[in-house]
Amino acid sequence: MLLSRRRALAGCGGALLILAAPRVLTSPGALAQAAYPNRTIKIIVPHLAGGTTDFLGHAIADQLKTGLGATVVVENMPGAATTHGAAQVAKSVPDGYTLLMATSTTLAINKALHKKLPYDPVKDFAPVALLAAVPFALIVHPSIPATTLSEFIAYAKSKPGLAYSSAGNGSPQHLAAEMLKSAAGLNIRHVPYRGSVPALLDVIAGHIPFMVVDLQPALPPIREGKVRALGVTTQQRVIAAPDLPTFAESGLPGFELVAWQGVVAPAGTPRAIIDELVRQIGKLFADPATRERFAAVAIEPIAGSTPDSFAGYIKAEGGRWGAIVRHSGIELE
Repeated sequence: MLLSRRRALAGCGGALLILAAPRVLTSPGALAQAAYPNRTIKIIVPHLAGGTTDFLGHAIADQLKTGLGATVVVENMPGAATTHGAAQVAKSVPDGYTLLMATSTTLAINKALHKKLPYDPVKDFAPVALLAAVPFALIVHPSIPATTLSEFIAYAKSKPGLAYSSAGNGSPQHLAAEMLKSAAGLNIRHVPYRGSVPALLDVIAGHIPFMVVDLQPALPPIREGKVRALGVTTQQRVIAAPDLPTFAESGLPGFELVAWQGVVAPAGTPRAIIDELVRQIGKLFADPATRERFAAVAIEPIAGSTPDSFAGYIKAEGGRWGAIVRHSGIELE
């Protein structure tokens, strides 16, 4: 079962919601007519610094600082396939001062991989906005004698047990490599890391021969010749790397995998606060310069997200990624 990008982005069409909400938000009970924000907003990034989620987290933080005149901090809280940071946010007071940069791992994949989670992806969060799609690329160390996907497949078949790195057990990078393994009939060995950046660094250093990586952090070393990119997992070529063919173009028809990023708050956060956050994110993503900046680093903005459409999307994605997990055969405790 492969993830269809068209289906994955379904239900998110149209322009981003921009509400003409006042800067001082009130609602009975929870807000108690207090101005929002009147203290520091914390954005939890459940990954190490330097990756795609961290990049987007800082972009959102900068917008909230400017748009709300707020003090906003980004806190990296990696661990346990994003469950550590997600659990902290799920247990936080639902007052708009603790937000989570949520990914397809956090809200869709983990439910299929883990028998027990310290949070419920649907019940414990208030969706704010779906932000962007994340393409992946196959990269190899320059010592690998392959310049195309077909050459790499032939090389990997000649080297049974060839190692690859990923951002961790059950991560989209792990699932993508396992999908490649299945589609191409490879015998490859997984070496999990705590994030895509350290996994990428070991490919650059030559300690690991290859990986399937989110393209954003890999673009600089690709352009500097420190690693060689052989293809992308998207349905169409990526704006930031137009010379890279898709896996489907390169002999694996139908192969497609795209992850995603979003923002959620603890369940019970007042809708007036959610709406103000949506308004600010809408302003950020409506800016053509911002959209071009994101596209240039292989982050594809998704227009049209509302809290309600994002909620439905999370439920649907749980089913889609669950099918991918079952197809991969990956099992975690």
